[in-house]
Amino acid sequence: MGARFAVTGGREGWMRAVLTAVGVGLGVALLLVTTAIPNALQSREIRGEARDDYQMSDQVMPKGDDTVIVAQVDTVFRGEDVRGRIMQPEGAEAPLPPGLSAYPKAGDVLVSPALAELLKSGGAELLDRRIDGKVVGTIGDDGLIGPHELSYIKGADDLVPTGYRMHRLDSFGTDAQREEMDPRLLLLTLIIFIVLLMPVGVFIATAVRFGGERRDRRLAALRLIGADGRMARRIAAGEACAGALLGLVVGGGLFLAARQLAPRLQVMDISVFSHDLAPAPALVVLVALAVPAAAVAVTLFALRGVVIEPLGVVRTAKPSRRRLWWRLLLPVAGLALLSPMIGKGNENGDFNQWMVTSGVVLLLVGITAILPWLVEAVVARLGGGAVSWQLAVRRLQLSSGSAARLVNGIAVAVAGAIALQMLFAGVSSYYTKETGEDPARADLSLFLPESPDTFRQLAEQQRALRETPGVTKVTAPVAQTVAADRAVDPEGNASVTSGSCAALRDLAGLPSCKDGDVFQVVGAEYDEETPKLAKPGGTVYLNPAYGTSKSKALRWQLPAQLKEATPKAAPGGGETSGFLVTTGALPEAARQSMTGHVYVKTDPAVADARDEVRTAVAQIAPLTEVNQLAATERSQRFDSIRTGLFVGATCVLLLIGASLLVSQLEQLRERRKLLAALVAFGTRRRTLSLSVLWQTAVPIALGLLLAAGVGLGLGVVLLKMVDTAVAVDWPSVLAMTGIGAGVVLAVTLLSLPPLLRMMRPARRAPQGTSRPDEGAAQDPGGAA
Repeated sequence: MGARFAVTGGREGWMRAVLTAVGVGLGVALLLVTTAIPNALQSREIRGEARDDYQMSDQVMPKGDDTVIVAQVDTVFRGEDVRGRIMQPEGAEAPLPPGLSAYPKAGDVLVSPALAELLKSGGAELLDRRIDGKVVGTIGDDGLIGPHELSYIKGADDLVPTGYRMHRLDSFGTDAQREEMDPRLLLLTLIIFIVLLMPVGVFIATAVRFGGERRDRRLAALRLIGADGRMARRIAAGEACAGALLGLVVGGGLFLAARQLAPRLQVMDISVFSHDLAPAPALVVLVALAVPAAAVAVTLFALRGVVIEPLGVVRTAKPSRRRLWWRLLLPVAGLALLSPMIGKGNENGDFNQWMVTSGVVLLLVGITAILPWLVEAVVARLGGGAVSWQLAVRRLQLSSGSAARLVNGIAVAVAGAIALQMLFAGVSSYYTKETGEDPARADLSLFLPESPDTFRQLAEQQRALRETPGVTKVTAPVAQTVAADRAVDPEGNASVTSGSCAALRDLAGLPSCKDGDVFQVVGAEYDEETPKLAKPGGTVYLNPAYGTSKSKALRWQLPAQLKEATPKAAPGGGETSGFLVTTGALPEAARQSMTGHVYVKTDPAVADARDEVRTAVAQIAPLTEVNQLAATERSQRFDSIRTGLFVGATCVLLLIGASLLVSQLEQLRERRKLLAALVAFGTRRRTLSLSVLWQTAVPIALGLLLAAGVGLGLGVVLLKMVDTAVAVDWPSVLAMTGIGAGVVLAVTLLSLPPLLRMMRPARRAPQGTSRPDEGAAQDPGGAA
């Protein structure tokens, strides 16, 4: 019977069912998306591992009919990473990378769909010149980690494997073991999932109570025709269950729609294919069972203190004051579960995931229990003022529970976000380190792999960079190798840096310099090998080999006179050490096995200056590695977790706004007759609009105040758990609170147009046309 009421109650019944279905559906859709995100990220990781072409060994694999040479030419274009590969199959059985059905011919290029679109847009000439090939097709989805990835594979026929960024392979993919997550990151991940999912549960619980006052009056009418109290509660449970089932259908439809739209979206450089968003079947079943069960439980819990009599609902009388003691038990129990975990966040520690999860959930659920009491206690003491204020206060005094339910979800979300921001700020120092790089001296570092043409390429790149738009400074290039005491498996080694006197002066303090000089850097930190090798007239071996009997090491006799140089900090970080050799003193044979280095400073006012640099050097030596210098760097896994938080928080914020708007419209719909009556008696629309704004602002202010307190407390506990000094990130606290208030303000403004329409005085309906659920079930004291 309750299910029939949900779908056959005329326009009012359908309106209640639709609102409930939309509210529950939004929550269900986000639950399904959330449960699918881990699988989507894992799918991206699996595809990335399947195409892996990195080789850790310096040994070059012998050529065979089943080998392929792969050159890694990754680049960056306008801040976006571009994965580039040049491939040369060496036989008919050469393995194909995922996403390819055949290798491109020399000079031809296969691109990802996103890169193809970018190249066709007409604004990527610099990247097109960098790739320097004819686009003949696209890479399949199996070869991409996401639909928005920029990637290309170019064919070649002149590659020679060198061991660095150019390998010979007989297969693609890796079975490398994933690094275990340390306790701090594990705690962060747990808290993120709790914080993102808790508001969803609260919103679902709120949605199933849409139309609660009208439902109670309808139940009173059922009592009048013979239903007892237990039967009335079962009918209410059936009606809620039917609305929840409709919500499941709506949520499933919204999830499928979001799944189809997913490839078009990119959040924090993360994009996924439609087939990636596939939640685990067990989680889908859990959601399908939990949502109707929660709807029934919430409905029965809401009716526990309501006496439904044939002539009305006792709730319309002055309710008894809410008790506080049992509400405080929830956060106290949460703290009791978290307290044994305090101090276990060091490197050798671990957390009990169930205790952490249960403790945080109890703390956040405590907000939903305490907030109704807080709203009731505060509004009971509010007095007179403007007419709009008095209307709002009186309405809050009569229905403080409904007002608290409206803001429960956003209060939970804000509290969790504040705690997370404190935790992120507290542990970020563990995952952020100083690089020693000096972006003020140079913002790009160029590295040329070892090759016989290193010196020629360095000279050409230097000339090209001096004519490149946006380049303000180019350091004199240097070449580097290693000197050791033995040709094979040496016990110690020191760096050897060669260049002009001008180039060497940028790296160390020189007493004097002329071509043909050799310097020993004295006093470099952590350099213990150079003093052992720096024997005037002694012998060292350049470019020694490790782990092999075959060596290309060059025997070099040091000059009888070694000048001393003092170390300087290089723009790329670290102090210069080892030997500094002018070009004239370097053996000619040593030039065949040295790497090249150049530092470049660009003008930030020139938008594409760095892309101009990358294009200029790639046209001369495609394997040149261009790195952007930064004073600090952060752990990639830490950044990935933070990215996941932003993606999830974006979805939750959308849910918060949509659900609040639905809740607000539902409450306005229930009061539309009262609002129209007040307007008919002469109340100004401006007064009623302000009263609605006050009715929202007061509970929100109390909710955000409570959320800030609980969030700060939870943040302190979490910082203690990871054994980190407690510090309040006040900008983040204020930002999270402001975002919560901003969402509510936006929802209130969006609800004003429907409010103005509802305040039109309604005509009296012709006699005999009233609907059953608006006749006997009318609450005679509602207008009061």
